[in-house]
Amino acid sequence: MLDQLMSYMTEERLLELLEQYRSYGPLPGILLPFLKSFVPPLPTLLLIGTNAAAYGLWAGFLYSWIGLVAGCMATFLAVRAASGHRIARRWADKPKVRASMSWIRRNAFSYVFVLSLFPVGPFVLVNMAAAVSRMAIGRFFAAVAVGKGIMALVVSYVGHDVGRFYRDPLQLAFVALFLFLSWAACKAIEKKFMKPAEEGEELTSVSIP
Repeated sequence: MLDQLMSYMTEERLLELLEQYRSYGPLPGILLPFLKSFVPPLPTLLLIGTNAAAYGLWAGFLYSWIGLVAGCMATFLAVRAASGHRIARRWADKPKVRASMSWIRRNAFSYVFVLSLFPVGPFVLVNMAAAVSRMAIGRFFAAVAVGKGIMALVVSYVGHDVGRFYRDPLQLAFVALFLFLSWAACKAIEKKFMKPAEEGEELTSVSIP
């Protein structure tokens, strides 16, 4: 079923979908990015770019931003509420997760903010790790809102007028470079933040109230 959903995800089909449900106002444009937090394989770039193409730069950016932030908050709050469950405790006891959460407690805002800047990355894992580590709700919202806002604005700018890349192919090279650097930076940050604690650093089980 997931394969069918991913094969459906083309710009033409998404534009048809948004046009079909245009009578619902901004809801379709908000719902698509919102689902990203629950279906990680959904292509963030395509969803935000299609919104910008369908609604215009600023409206498309706003709907994408609302959907992304709402999805992150829903995941964060749901995991935070269920963090006392034995499944959550078992997940939190994995060495990489425990090391990650230890770092999050010291640098929570920076961790969420920096990874939110990139259009590709382990978004769901970031939300879950922040929730299980008991990051303050206000700090999480602020970090996600600002980080996702910057990212959504950049991607919306790229997606609202795709035709200009045919007129100026050099801009396409800059977009490709941006995506590559985002992917490389995200991988480097993820590797650093998610690595197990260095030898000699004591790992203690996460105590979740």
